[in-house]
Amino acid sequence: MVFSVPVTVRGYELDTQGHLNQAVYLQYSEHARWELLRAAGIQQNDLIAGGIGPVVLELNVKFLRELRGGEEVDVTCELAWAEGKVFQFKQQVLKKDGTVCADIIVVGGILDLQARKLVPSPAERLAAVASDPALLGI
Repeated sequence: MVFSVPVTVRGYELDTQGHLNQAVYLQYSEHARWELLRAAGIQQNDLIAGGIGPVVLELNVKFLRELRGGEEVDVTCELAWAEGKVFQFKQQVLKKDGTVCADIIVVGGILDLQARKLVPSPAERLAAVASDPALLGI
C-alpha cells in the first residue's frame, strides 16, 4: 500500500539557487515515514516503551526535478518486506501533476534498544504494536 503526505515547500528550505535544499528531501522523507507509522497506530513513545526503535541503515536519493518555494508535493511511502532483519521504504516526492522530483530508497531495521542489535523479525515487532498493520503491508 502506498501512503502519502502532502507538504508545501517553504521559503526557508531553499538553497542559493532558489530550489529545495538537498538535505530537506531527507526531512520530507523522514516526516512521511513517521506519519505512516502514526497512521498505522504506532507512536514513538510506544516503540521506546517496547524497547525498540526504527533505524536507517542506508539511504539513496535520486534527484530528478527541482522544487521551488510554495510548490505543493506529495511524499509517498511504501514498505517492502524481505526475509531477515532489514526492509525497505520506497518513497517518491511528487508534484501535484505527477512529476517525480525525487526517488528515495531507505534500508531500515528495528533496533533492540537494550541489546543495540537489529531484531530478527521487524515486521512481526511492528505488527505487534500497530493498530492497523495493513498500512505497513503486513
